[in-house]
Amino acid sequence: MISVSDINSILSYKTCINIIRKVMVETTNRNVHLPLRQGMRLNDDDKILGYMFGYLGEPKCFGVKLVSLFKNNNEKGYSSHLGLMVLYEINNGLPIAIMDGSVITSIRTAAASAVATEYLARKKVSILSILGTGEQAKSHLYSMNCVRSFNQIKIWGRNPDKVQTFINKHKNNINTNLKYAENVESAVKNADVICTVTSSSKPILFSKWIRSGAHLNLVGSSVANKSEVDSDIVLKSKYYVDYLESTLAQAGEFLIAKKNRLLDDSHIQGEIGEVILGKKKGRTSDTEITVYKSLGIASQDLAAAYYVYQNAKNNNIGQLIKI
Repeated sequence: MISVSDINSILSYKTCINIIRKVMVETTNRNVHLPLRQGMRLNDDDKILGYMFGYLGEPKCFGVKLVSLFKNNNEKGYSSHLGLMVLYEINNGLPIAIMDGSVITSIRTAAASAVATEYLARKKVSILSILGTGEQAKSHLYSMNCVRSFNQIKIWGRNPDKVQTFINKHKNNINTNLKYAENVESAVKNADVICTVTSSSKPILFSKWIRSGAHLNLVGSSVANKSEVDSDIVLKSKYYVDYLESTLAQAGEFLIAKKNRLLDDSHIQGEIGEVILGKKKGRTSDTEITVYKSLGIASQDLAAAYYVYQNAKNNNIGQLIKI
């Protein structure tokens, strides 16, 4: 059994970025088996039990993550994503580790955005914009600073008090000025990198506010009928994804634009793993707008969890339990 504090002591953002970079290549090479994420609504659109399971060829393992997604949990002092990760070994199907699923999700999601930013954002950047103040806002704040240096980071959230609390909590840990943004438009003005990590089901970000050459990580929406951004952003951008199959089933902003016959599947430039491998081109000019759609996939969870398990095992971290 591996706890939150154990995971945090083992899995740094820089370490996870390296793990995710490798596993996105494994994913593109299809050295994985990744059924689509499933979910069950609990008589309330804002309360969901979700599960993601899969197989990873390197390192060889399989497992499942069970997560409850309660939209208003942040207001109660809980993470919006709470759950468990169960890891199995491949030879005999034995469960080898149970660990907290929320912190794995938080770190690996931000690490995936960091990898995308590493390959798609302009090399010279100045302003980072983070839309949201929850767990993913925190993890993206730290992961983005692992791959790019910013002169200013602007934070926006619906609740001004939460924005200020967020800034006060993290300002001494980041060697960059954290600035409060009164609205989304001011938050993204002149921003070189934008991370949308909100729970919004309707667009809050519009293409007319985005500067040429910006890179966007779209993270908050992970279901087919919800989108944090307008369709113009998708249309005007080079649109990259983590995993094509899940994009075609669950990427809200893409599917909404497709439903309205504004684009088709050919608009997808490729998976980020293809860019890493050099099979697909990433950014080719400083004026292009690039988008990375992060839905999150089980191979990311498995790779991060397996690293945590091996490290914990080798260093006698965690608790041995008999079931």
